[in-house]
Amino acid sequence: MGKKLLVLVLSCLLAVSAAGAAEEQGKGKFFSIYTDRQTSDNHYIPSGWMGDFGDIKINDQSTDTPHDGKTCIQFTYTAKKAQNQGWAGVYWQNPANNWGTKKGGFDLTGMTKLSFWARGAKGGEIVQKVKVGGIKGTYPDTAEVEFGPIELTDTWQQFSVNLVDKDLSYISGGFAWVATVDQNPEGATFYFDDMKYEADPTIKAAKKEAQKIPFYVFADRRSIGNHYIPSGWMGDYGDIKLDTGWKENPYMGDTCVKIIYNGKGAQGARWAGMYWQNPANNWGTTDGGFDLSTATKATFWARGENGGERIEEFKLGGIMGEYSDSDIASIGPVILTKDWQQYTIDLKGKDLSYISGGFCWATNVDVNPEGCTFYLDEIKYE
Repeated sequence: MGKKLLVLVLSCLLAVSAAGAAEEQGKGKFFSIYTDRQTSDNHYIPSGWMGDFGDIKINDQSTDTPHDGKTCIQFTYTAKKAQNQGWAGVYWQNPANNWGTKKGGFDLTGMTKLSFWARGAKGGEIVQKVKVGGIKGTYPDTAEVEFGPIELTDTWQQFSVNLVDKDLSYISGGFAWVATVDQNPEGATFYFDDMKYEADPTIKAAKKEAQKIPFYVFADRRSIGNHYIPSGWMGDYGDIKLDTGWKENPYMGDTCVKIIYNGKGAQGARWAGMYWQNPANNWGTTDGGFDLSTATKATFWARGENGGERIEEFKLGGIMGEYSDSDIASIGPVILTKDWQQYTIDLKGKDLSYISGGFCWATNVDVNPEGCTFYLDEIKYE
């Protein structure tokens, strides 16, 4: 009986000691996410696979030229759209697989930045964004901060995410990355190392400033300047086919967007449409918009496959929810021709201080009884 009691007491002391150590690190000069394979300093687990998770392979003990120590983390993203999402990503969570359903996380109060080192296998790989926090649920993170896009080189570079004045009292999603098929159509292999939170007293709070103009929704398939993702499929979404890398007769650059709407009424709505959103699938539930208040117009080029295709509406803004867009503007209906034409949405007098729905189109079967095929290019704010 005495031995059992002693074992129980020792177990409790070890548990308290481990919790205390984590709390101490959270209040120290740094708090590590990953330093090396099987290091006690690693406090989060890369368990939250998202989007086309079947396209991801991980090697968390790669010895391929780590930045420091013996190992680094290698990710291979095939961009084959295994789950037909067009994007993929991974969250480092505590505990593993915690999507806000379990009490976990760490109090990182006092940390002012997240720093990490990254490189691509070849150079030119694009990480659409990295993220701190943002996990919802019963036990939600107290902050959500995004940084990116990042174009990698074949040599190690250090990146930093400003966390000054952010509420870091509970963070279960310690780090996340997202990559897209559009920006990596052939896939990508990239590496992370020395990922940690730091208490750097020299960092000042980041100011949210209006974006510089022109500001692109879509420039070219691989462009790092694409700031929104065509993720918000609406109505008869099963009637839509999307190709953001169409190479035949783009207006400018190497590619344009091709959209096929067959009008068959897959969901019984008799209409269909699509929003370009930031971040992907954001219907006002995430703080992800841009301040575009310096723009006076939005322009885009469009053409139809045969001419005569009717798009009922092109618009921007208008997403509602906890994080609603600050305004809405639109044109339509628009009758397309076979040749490229530029269209303009007037934004004078509009409040563009927060726009997460960067661009949208909608049409219906009544005006396109046989469906329609049309193309878009050079979608931007000016």
